[in-house]
Amino acid sequence: MTREDVLKLFKCLSDASRLRIVQALTQGEMYTELLAERLELTPSTVSFHMKKLEETGLVTSRKEQYYTVYTLNAALLDTTLARLTACEPAFADAQQQREDTYRQKVIDTFFKYGKLTAIPVQRKKKLICYEKIAGLFEIGRVYSEKELSETIAAVHEDYCTIRRDMISEGILTRSGTQYVRVK
Repeated sequence: MTREDVLKLFKCLSDASRLRIVQALTQGEMYTELLAERLELTPSTVSFHMKKLEETGLVTSRKEQYYTVYTLNAALLDTTLARLTACEPAFADAQQQREDTYRQKVIDTFFKYGKLTAIPVQRKKKLICYEKIAGLFEIGRVYSEKELSETIAAVHEDYCTIRRDMISEGILTRSGTQYVRVK
């Protein structure tokens, strides 16, 4: 289901009369006049609400002689709330694109000619910059303190702060004078 379909479904079920109709249809198929009698509504009111329920796919109808018989779509009714509210792929792709655009904007702001101009104060921006610096190191490879410091110093003069922050953020691990990029 698309996000619009889910919104229509929730909006449709937010009406007390339609919710009562759905509850009545859980007992089995019914026609307009029987629903109207059981719910103490007029047949025209039931027909109006049934049209809305059919638009969402929650109810289906068929003609039997003079009557319209309504049936509940049990498959849709059995769908979990988690499944209904899950992101559709297009939405997830758009969200990922916004995150990538933000990431690139931060990198463009704080990096000039391959060097970090300033360490960001905001943690989210700082992590993006540190992840960019971490790209200079192979995951799992052991680096000496000197080798690590020289590589970071080529990007920013305050290599000690960056090295310490990268360890505290879990990007690097340290064992004595040995460093390993974890993520």
